[in-house]
Amino acid sequence: MLSLVITPGQCADCTQFEAVMDRICVPRLACGRPRTKPDSVSADKGYSNRRTRRYLRRRGIRHVIPEKADQAANRVRRGSSGGRPPGFDKDRYKKRNTVERAINKLKTFRAVATRFDKRGYVYLGTVTAAALVIWLRS
Repeated sequence: MLSLVITPGQCADCTQFEAVMDRICVPRLACGRPRTKPDSVSADKGYSNRRTRRYLRRRGIRHVIPEKADQAANRVRRGSSGGRPPGFDKDRYKKRNTVERAINKLKTFRAVATRFDKRGYVYLGTVTAAALVIWLRS
């Protein structure tokens, strides 16, 4: 399962979360069309915001996203109206490093790390080709 969205360099990752999730297709082991909803999502603190959590809750996707310190402090400061803290499973969050390692493998390709390509579709092809090479080597 690979989902890529190319954005300008100054664009925050969390703003493209929904676009990436909408492009995901999880293939089935048996026949049938691919699923468009993964079992769960793990993300870092950069994705800890109401919009992301609401999107995942609405689609019924379990998620492990740590809460930012300032968000936790604001929730505690508001008292009972601040709500309860979001659930967090440390064991599932430890498995997130596989995604970080995959990104690091992609960045070993010089063309991916430096982005010499001027056009977005060319860069998307470069990243896809690098991902294919990584997949074929493993």
